[in-house]
Amino acid sequence: MKLPAHQSALVENIRYNCDLSDARDHGIYSMCSLLLKLRNLYKWEQGIEPWDEPEKGELLDWIEKKENYWADIAGASYRDLPVEGRQRSPYDLAAVNAVLQGKKILYGAGYGRSLKAVFFLARERERKNIEGCPVIVLGKEGAREMASPFALVQDGTIIIRREPLRFFFWDQVQELRSSRRGALQYAYKHYGILDEGGLDQETFKRTLDTIVDEEMDLFIYHEVGEILQTTLDSRTLQAMVGKFPGSVIEFVCRAVKDILADTHPRGLLAHIIREQRGATLGFYVGFLDGLRATLFPEMAAAWQEFQQCGEWRSIESARAACRGHNLLLAEKIRALSAGIGIYPDNQISRRFSADILEPLGLDTPQ
Repeated sequence: MKLPAHQSALVENIRYNCDLSDARDHGIYSMCSLLLKLRNLYKWEQGIEPWDEPEKGELLDWIEKKENYWADIAGASYRDLPVEGRQRSPYDLAAVNAVLQGKKILYGAGYGRSLKAVFFLARERERKNIEGCPVIVLGKEGAREMASPFALVQDGTIIIRREPLRFFFWDQVQELRSSRRGALQYAYKHYGILDEGGLDQETFKRTLDTIVDEEMDLFIYHEVGEILQTTLDSRTLQAMVGKFPGSVIEFVCRAVKDILADTHPRGLLAHIIREQRGATLGFYVGFLDGLRATLFPEMAAAWQEFQQCGEWRSIESARAACRGHNLLLAEKIRALSAGIGIYPDNQISRRFSADILEPLGLDTPQ
C-alpha cells in the first residue's frame, strides 16, 4: 500500500504494532487455531490466494522466524503513530483517519477476543448505509495482525474487511463437518459448486468472490444487530471479559451477545426471513456451531422443517423463541456484571456457573 514518503513511518509503525499484538497474545489460541492463523498470515504477506498452499518447508521456516521475532519484541510497548508532525496514540482513530480520508484508506484499532489488540490498514472499497447504520467495505490491506476479524464496529460504523472474509469462507468450506453438511450443501447448490454431492473445488475457486460479495449480508446484518441490541451492551461485555478473559465466562457472554444480534427484529435472521434468502440461511445454519448452537437449539428443528416444506414461519418462530430465552440470559449476565468490584471474583464465577452454565449443560470454570 503506497502512501507519500513522509507517511511511510505511519505504515511501518502500524505494522510493528500488529506484530507486537501477535507477540503478546498469540497464546490465546489453541495450537490448531494458531497454525491456521499463521498459515493465513503467511499467505497474506506473500500475496497467495486462499486455495494455494505454501511449501511446507518454507512455511515452517517463516513460522520459526516469526516466533523468534515475537520473542525479541514481546516486552516492548506499542508505538505511537506519527500524524502531521505529532505522535498520536495507536488508538486515536480520528487523528489518523483524518490524514488518510482523502486517500480512501481506513485505519482501524481496537480489541478482539480475550482483549487481543487489533490493528489494520486497508483501502476503502465501498460505503453504504443499512438500517440506518453506516457501512464501509474494505479491500486490499496494507497492515494486519493475526486475528484479522473480518467484521467489526468502529466508532459506530460497521467495517467489513473483504480480504480476511475470503479466507474465512474458503477455510470454513474446506473444514466441513458432517453435522453441518446438509445446510452448507443447500447453500452450495444455489451457487452451483456441488459435483455429485461433493464440493467442486475448481468451480468454488472461480465462484469464491461472488459468494463473498453476495453473502456479505451475513456479517453486515449481524453487526447491525450488534449496534441495535442494547440488553447486553458493550460496557457489560467488557466488564465480564476484563475480569474473566479467556474463560468459558467470556465465551458464553460473547455467544449470547452474538445470538441477540442475530435474532434482533432488524438483525440478520429477520433480514434473511424478510428477503427469503435460502442460500444465506444455509450458510448461517452451517456456520452455527459451538456455544452459539447451544444457545440456539430451536434452529435445528426449524431448519429440518424448512428443508421439508420451504416454510419460513418455522424459522421466524425459532428466531423469536431463541431471542426470548437469550434475553433472560443477558439480564442475568448484566446483573452479575454489576457486582464486579463489590463481590469477590470467585463468588461471581460461582453464581455464573449456577445461574447460566449449569442450566445450559456446560462445564463450570476452574
